[in-house]
Amino acid sequence: MLQQLRSAIPGIAWPAIPNQAGANILALLQQLEQSQWCSPETLLDRQLAQFGMLAAYAYCHSPFFRTRFDQAGLDVSRPWSAASYAKIPLLTRAELMQAADQIRCRVVPREHGAIHEVQTSGSTGQMISVLRTEATQLFWLALAMRDHIWHRRDFSASLAVIKALTPSMDDPGAAARIGWGHPATLLLDTGPSYAQPLSMDVAQQADWLIRRNPHYLLTYPSNLSALLDHFETGGGFPSALRQVRTIGETLSAETRERCRQSGGIEVVDMYSSQEAGIIALQCPVSGLYHVQSESLLVEVLNDDGQPCKPGEVGRIVITDLHNFATPIIRYEIRDYAEAGPACPCGRGLRTLARIMGRRRNMVAFPNGERHWPRVGAYRFREVAAIKQFQVVQHALDDIEMRLVVEHPLSGEQEERLTAIIHSALGHAFPLRFNYFNRELAKTRGGKFEEFVSLIR
Repeated sequence: MLQQLRSAIPGIAWPAIPNQAGANILALLQQLEQSQWCSPETLLDRQLAQFGMLAAYAYCHSPFFRTRFDQAGLDVSRPWSAASYAKIPLLTRAELMQAADQIRCRVVPREHGAIHEVQTSGSTGQMISVLRTEATQLFWLALAMRDHIWHRRDFSASLAVIKALTPSMDDPGAAARIGWGHPATLLLDTGPSYAQPLSMDVAQQADWLIRRNPHYLLTYPSNLSALLDHFETGGGFPSALRQVRTIGETLSAETRERCRQSGGIEVVDMYSSQEAGIIALQCPVSGLYHVQSESLLVEVLNDDGQPCKPGEVGRIVITDLHNFATPIIRYEIRDYAEAGPACPCGRGLRTLARIMGRRRNMVAFPNGERHWPRVGAYRFREVAAIKQFQVVQHALDDIEMRLVVEHPLSGEQEERLTAIIHSALGHAFPLRFNYFNRELAKTRGGKFEEFVSLIR
């Protein structure tokens, strides 16, 4: 399953004796290796049994959930079924933000370890705060290690990281000492990892990657797209790069295909959130996203609150099965995804076919419909050397095109770009153009949205 483990006992290298954190991760990994092959029905039974323990604890120690269960007429002492679980009202982001003190448990089991606070504003600017424990962190580490194992990564290889709020770490000696970081270095000796902040100019990022020539790159999809623009016009990818791992934003099929065409490079995406940890990992066989059912109970619901069938798009609703500090129960995270089919790999973990994004990333049409937008971005460079774009829908008859370019487009170029966008969207929205000579603003967490609708 893994290469030679790191031993914590001097003089004993084989069989290795890991430290306590490493041993806990290995214990979980052994169980995860077995549980992934369980049937969906068996997994649901185990999820509901674990949820029963969480619900009973939340009823005793969270004023918010005691009231919620009572008002819904739910007896937390009885075994849970799919039907009774579905009667729990959804937890909204506004509730999680405004009633945080009432949601949090007054007491947390000592065995769950130290408590730490996680704050996230997502892409909305609305700050929420969630308490997590060492136990929930342990699940995050084990699932991150599962991702490495599924995709058979070479831990002796080099890793480059470009993320928000990441300090530069470019010294070869330090990179070798630190290695890939947790969870890998809790278990193994790894190759070096190098890091640069997302604030670094894209051209500088590209030059740095060429110089370091890593085997793996971890970054955001929007940053990967910007790097692709640079590499496609500047002589190609780092020669050793074999895989890009993306996090934090919606990864488009176009970006995946551009990587394949540009350098035959594989893109592996991870769907996660600050509040709940790792939600779904990409299957190494099919490319579908496997929900991490041992950690979370994830639903995809339509507008009527019913489970979506494969191929249908709905709201993601999450329960963190192990957070006894801030219970997150049927939390509407405000992401949308397409429900997936049974995976040909044979794993019983349910699937998501695509992660679509948030409702505010949907274009609103005059007839009241909302669709996931296509704006024809792959054709923009037929018109001009557009470095970055963002589409903002202010009203049904007002869409702003924000473009980062060296020089504003001519009237003829604006007309050509408008025709491309209208064709892709399927509607002749009025467009207005605004030009910028610097990178467009990201969220505090470093994320970027190419399409934003401000229509409620």
